[in-house]
Amino acid sequence: MARYIVGIDLGTSHTLLAYAPADGSAGVALLPVAQRVSTAEIAATPLLPSLRYQAGDGELAPATWQQPWPPLFASEAAPALLGRYAQDLGAQVPGRLVSSAKSWLSHAGVDRSAPILPWGAPEGVQKISPLQASASYLAHLRAAWDAQFPDAPLAQQELVLTVPASFDEGARALTLEAAQLAGLPSLRLLEEPQAALHDWLLMQSAQVAEALQGTEWLLVVDIGGGTTDLSLVQVKATDGLPELMRRGVGTHLMLGGDNMDLALAHGLEAEMAAPQPRLSAARFAQLMQRCRVAKELLLADDAPETVTVTLLGSGAQLMGGARSAELRRETVQQRLLDGFFPLQPADARPQQRQAGLLAWGLPYPFDAAITRHLAAFLAAHACMPDSVLFNGGVFHSPAIAQRVVDQLVQWRGAPLRVLVNEHPDWAVARGAVAYGLERAQRGQPSAAPRGLRIGGGSARSYFLRLDSDDSHLRAICILPQGSEEGVAQRLADQRFSLRLGQAVRFHLLASTALGQVQSGEVRDLAGEELVHLPPLTAVLPAPAGRERAQVEVLLQATMTEVGTLEVQCVSVQDPAQTWPLVFAVRGEVEARQAAAAPAALDSAIAQIERVFGSQDQSVATKEVKQLRTALEKILGARESWDLALLRTLFDALLARARRRRRTPEHERSWLNLAGYCLRPGVGAELDDWRMAQVWALHDQGIAHPQDSGNWAEWWIFWRRAAAGLSEAQQMQLLEDVAGHMQQAGQRAQGKSSALGSYDDMVRLFAVLENVPWAYRLEMGQWMLERLRKPGESVQTWWALGRICSRVPLSPAGAHQIIPPEQLDPFLEAVLAQDWRQNDSAMFAAVQLARMTGDRARDLSDAQRAQIAERLQQVGAPAVWQAMVAGVVELDAAEQRRSFGESLPPGLQLIS
Repeated sequence: MARYIVGIDLGTSHTLLAYAPADGSAGVALLPVAQRVSTAEIAATPLLPSLRYQAGDGELAPATWQQPWPPLFASEAAPALLGRYAQDLGAQVPGRLVSSAKSWLSHAGVDRSAPILPWGAPEGVQKISPLQASASYLAHLRAAWDAQFPDAPLAQQELVLTVPASFDEGARALTLEAAQLAGLPSLRLLEEPQAALHDWLLMQSAQVAEALQGTEWLLVVDIGGGTTDLSLVQVKATDGLPELMRRGVGTHLMLGGDNMDLALAHGLEAEMAAPQPRLSAARFAQLMQRCRVAKELLLADDAPETVTVTLLGSGAQLMGGARSAELRRETVQQRLLDGFFPLQPADARPQQRQAGLLAWGLPYPFDAAITRHLAAFLAAHACMPDSVLFNGGVFHSPAIAQRVVDQLVQWRGAPLRVLVNEHPDWAVARGAVAYGLERAQRGQPSAAPRGLRIGGGSARSYFLRLDSDDSHLRAICILPQGSEEGVAQRLADQRFSLRLGQAVRFHLLASTALGQVQSGEVRDLAGEELVHLPPLTAVLPAPAGRERAQVEVLLQATMTEVGTLEVQCVSVQDPAQTWPLVFAVRGEVEARQAAAAPAALDSAIAQIERVFGSQDQSVATKEVKQLRTALEKILGARESWDLALLRTLFDALLARARRRRRTPEHERSWLNLAGYCLRPGVGAELDDWRMAQVWALHDQGIAHPQDSGNWAEWWIFWRRAAAGLSEAQQMQLLEDVAGHMQQAGQRAQGKSSALGSYDDMVRLFAVLENVPWAYRLEMGQWMLERLRKPGESVQTWWALGRICSRVPLSPAGAHQIIPPEQLDPFLEAVLAQDWRQNDSAMFAAVQLARMTGDRARDLSDAQRAQIAERLQQVGAPAVWQAMVAGVVELDAAEQRRSFGESLPPGLQLIS
C-alpha cells in the first residue's frame, strides 16, 4: 500500500510536488526541492524552475553540476543543471538554456523525441529532446523525494501527474513516456483546471455548499507559462451538497506567459538594438529572459513602480556595450491588458490565419487576444458562467484578473462570483493530491469525506471517421462525452474487417461541443469544430505460418483510469483475442481515403500483379517499361493521384518488391513507380513503418549495377523518399552518394559514368536534411568549389539553395538548419551571379534569405535587405520578393521547385 498521495505539476515555468499521507491523517504539504541556486549554494524551495542549462565542456566543476544529484541525461562530456541556477546561467547565455519543454511536448509538427532543444543553439551545445527535458524535471523531483523519504520511494506512492485539459492523446502519451523515463512507471493523469478546482474545494472543506450556493456554471481559467486552459463545470445541488460535472474543455491554445515575455521584448527591441533595427537571435533571447524576470516582479502583489532591464553587450563590449531601459508597472500591465485581454463583444472570434514561427520554432496562435478565444469557447458550449476560478502565474496580476472579470460581466450583463485562489502557483499540485485523497475515500462509507468529486467522465466525444469528401465527413461515435473511467464502450452493432500482417490505420476525431451523442451513432461532422487526433496505427501479427490474414472484429474504446484513450479490436469469433491500437505521435499528416473507384483500383493493382506478381507471366519488356502509362490510363494522370491512392499503390509494390530483380527493366520500373508513390517519405500514417521496410532494400543494393539507368533510378528513389529517413539512415546514404559523386561529376567534362547521373546524385545530396548541419555545411562548401569552375551543372545551384535553405522540406528537420552566421560565403557566391542569366542562383539566394520569423534561422535584416534589393532590380517573381520580405507560405509552384517535383495533392510539408 502506498503511504502517500503525491501530486506533480509538470509546468511550463515551474515543476513542483505536493503530498499528503494516504490515510488523510495530515494536510497537504509541498516538497522542498533541493537545487543549486549559485556556484556555492544549494537550497530547497517548493518551485523547481522548468529550465535546464546545457553547460559547455569545463564550464562547471563536477561538484557543481552533480550536486545535489546528477541530472538525468547528463554526463562528464555534457554536464547540465536544472532549476534556479540554470535560470540565472541561462539569462547570461540563453543559447544553452532549455525552456518551454512542455510547449514543445505538445507541438505535433516536430519529432518530440529528437534532440532539438535548446532551439537555435550554437555549435557545440549538446541538445536533448522535449521528451528527455520533461523526464529530467520529473527525475529531479524523484531524487528530491527519495532523499527526504528513503523508506518510501516516490515510484511506490500513489502518483497523480497533471496535464493541460487541452492536451490531445499524443501529448498525453508522451507525458506518460516522460514519467517512465524518469523512473515513475505507474501514475494517473489529471487535467490541470480540474486540479485547481479540487484544491479550491479542499480549502473550502465544510463550507463548500455555502461557497457555491447559487452557482450553476463555473468557469476555470488557467493561464500558465505556455498554455491557456479553459474548463466549464456545471454545478447542481444534491442532498444539500453541490454536484460538479465538467461539461467542456477548450482546444489547445499555446498562449501564456511566454507570449507575454515575447511581446515585452518586442516592445523594447528598437531601443536596445539601435542603431540596428533588430537584435541577433542570441541577444533577443537574452532580452526575453530579462523581460520575464521584470514581468514577474511587476505583476507581483508588492510590485515596484519600475524595473530596469539591462542587456549586456558582447565580446570586448560586454560592459561598455550594455543598454538599459525601464519598464513601468502601469505600462506593462496596460500592454498586456490591451494585447492579450482586450474587451470584446460576445460574438468576437479569434482571427484565423496561418500561424508564423514567432519565436524559437513554436507555432503560437496568430491571434493573441485570449478574450476572443474565450468568447469562442463559451459560444461553442452555449453557456455563460456565473462564477469563475483563476489559476496560473499570470493571475498574480490583480489587473489581469479584474480585466477578465470585467469582460465576463460585460457579456453576462450581471455580476460574477470570483472564487478566490490563494496560491495560484501551488494549486494544481495541491489539487492533484486532493483528487487522490477523494479517490482513496470512494467506497469507504465510514470514512470522513475529504472532498467533492468532479464528475463528467470523458471531456470529449471520440469518433472513428468512416469516409470523407469535400462536403461530407461521416463518422461513428466510439466513446461518448461523459463516459466514465474504466468503463469499456463496445460497438456491438458495427463490425470491421481487420487485416493482419499488414499496416492498418484508424482516423479519429474528437469534439467537446456536440452535446449528447450515443455510442455507435453515425453523424455527418462536416463544418463542426473538431480536433483531428493522431491516427491509431498498427501492424498486427498474422497467425503463425501465414504472411497475412483477415478477421472480423468489433471496436472497443475505454477512457482508462490513467486518463488516456484506449482502443482495441476484439475478435468476433474469439472475444478473448484482442489487438490494441496505439496513437502515432510523430506528427504524421492524415490522408483521405483513395479517391479512385474500387473497380479502377482493383484493376490497377492487378496490373502491378501482372508485372511483379509471384507467377512469371512472361510479360514483354515493353509492357514492363510502360507500367506507369498503363496505370495512368486506369487511374488518370499521376499528378492527380492523392496521398491515400499513392500509398495504396506503394503498398502493392512493396508486397511484390522481391520480383523487382527479374530484369533491369523490372528494377527500373519498380524504383521509378515506388519512389513516386512513396514521396516524400513522410506525410501519411504508417510512413515510418513503410520506410523501415524500404530501408531493408538499401542493404540489398542494385540488382543490375551494370546499367547506368538503374543507378539513376536508384538515386531518384532515395531522393524522393529521403525525408522519411532517420539521421543515421541519411548519414549512411550520404556516405554512399558521396563516394560516387566525384566520379559521376566528370561526365560534365566529357567522361561517362556507369553510376548514374551527377544531377540525380547532387539533388539527393541536397535533400538529406536530417544530417547534422556541420556535414551539410561541408557539403555546401564542396558545391561552392565546383561552382567556381566553368560549365558546372545548374542543378548544383539548386542543391546549394536547398542545403542552405532557412526552411526544411519537413518540420522535423528544422533543428539541422545551417546557422545563419555560417552563410556569408554562400551569400557572396549567389550575389556574384547575374540573376537575369542564372535564375537557379537567384532561387538559391531566395532559399538562403527567406524569412521564417524565427531568429535562430533568419539572416540579419541587412543581409535580407541586400537580397531583396537585388530581387527588385532584376524583376524577380513577386512571390520570391515576398518570401524575403516577410513570413509567407509557398504556393504550389514554389513548393514543387523546392522539393524538386510536385508533392502529393493536398500534402504540404513546408510551413
